[in-house]
Amino acid sequence: MDNFASRANAKTVPIHALTTSAYRAWLKGQPKVTQAWLKGTKYSPDSGKVTLVPGRDGSVAKIVLGLGKDKGPSIWPYANLPGKLPKGRYSLATVLTPAAAEQAALGWALGTYHFARYKTGAPKTFPTLVWPEGTDRRAVERARDATFLARDLVNTPAADLGPAELADAAVLVAEAHDAEIEITVGEDLVRDGYPAIYAVGKGCPREPRLIDIRWGDEDAPKLTLVGKGVVFDSGGLDLKSAAGMKTMKKDMGGAASTLALAQMVMDAGLSVRLRVLIPSVENAISGTAFHPLDVLQTRKGITVEVGNTDAEGRLVLCDALAEADSEDPDLIIDFATLTGAARVALGTELPALFSTSDEVAAAILSSGQTCGDPLWRMPLFRAYRRHLDSRVADINNIASVGQGGAITAALFLNEFVQRCDAWVHVDTMAYNAQGRPGRPAGGEMFGVRAMFEMLRLRYAD
Repeated sequence: MDNFASRANAKTVPIHALTTSAYRAWLKGQPKVTQAWLKGTKYSPDSGKVTLVPGRDGSVAKIVLGLGKDKGPSIWPYANLPGKLPKGRYSLATVLTPAAAEQAALGWALGTYHFARYKTGAPKTFPTLVWPEGTDRRAVERARDATFLARDLVNTPAADLGPAELADAAVLVAEAHDAEIEITVGEDLVRDGYPAIYAVGKGCPREPRLIDIRWGDEDAPKLTLVGKGVVFDSGGLDLKSAAGMKTMKKDMGGAASTLALAQMVMDAGLSVRLRVLIPSVENAISGTAFHPLDVLQTRKGITVEVGNTDAEGRLVLCDALAEADSEDPDLIIDFATLTGAARVALGTELPALFSTSDEVAAAILSSGQTCGDPLWRMPLFRAYRRHLDSRVADINNIASVGQGGAITAALFLNEFVQRCDAWVHVDTMAYNAQGRPGRPAGGEMFGVRAMFEMLRLRYAD
């Protein structure tokens, strides 16, 4: 359901969204009965705090939404509204700038997300918001639809989202935007020069595959997106613990984020030649699974010693990144649920950003601040490359030390990107460990809206 309306009607209830400073002045101008109600209930306009103010007949006369201290536009206070208000139609009475109106509408939209695929009861319903004046409706819908796509993919259990089903989801995205798509499956990966992807996925009856989408004007700047699509990660023969394996349906969160970003790029019609590469595998245990200390061939020709089969994401990414790099695009961006080390360093909600381009990294961080989708830049500290040395191959897939794991993982990937001057790697959780309004527990895309905003500015006509 859209949960938006084009215009108000006679029963539309106004919403007053107020910062702490604006609330004081607003309250003085309200009728005495409203003042008495708010003072009597000891309401304070903390960020996201909602109160329903009754009219003389007991019906809801107005809504007050606290925005907290004035720190600029924010999505999340508005995300609190759909779950707090009774069914009906509402409109923002507060005059907002176009940017603030867009964030308000997106907050409302994200507050209506509900993953109900496996629920047997009636679908959850939400109230309706009149589009705030000045809102770029298409931009809000684009961000909402991309977010819901990524969340739905990550939330779907691995039994129902294997490599083939992830490829099916990519087909739907490609077909919706008249993009070309090619899918390489099983042993054809070896034939076509993607041996590392095949090696990781060959232990599972659900065959590995590489998803390859192309879209846009061939003469436009080349933008290539790569996403880690490990639909479930048991750890392989280096088996994870039960606790470590529990949420591993989310290990394709990089692929989900990449598909969401690709959908936004195509929907906006950015002036790029877009390519999307998603290696889709399951890291399973069987008699044909790859082993610790195996030496794998890769698309780039670099041999890799398998120090740990649970560091499989970088192995499937290395083939995809080598192919991306072979075309020397203007920009390569990859998303991956790659390391626990990044979570230890930055927590679950702040993705780690690595880049070979200071200019691109700065643009991403700036866009993230603008749209409320932050990332944090981490260093590609070259001195740590020595920790990936192998005695029997060109490189090991894990470091010889336990510290700096996110950095050494990024350095491993960087070995496969040598031609493109601007490479971006995002190490993301792709999952909300705890739920909050607009950000329910479960699948999430972090950094995608920031990345799209950077791309929109970079490739504006």
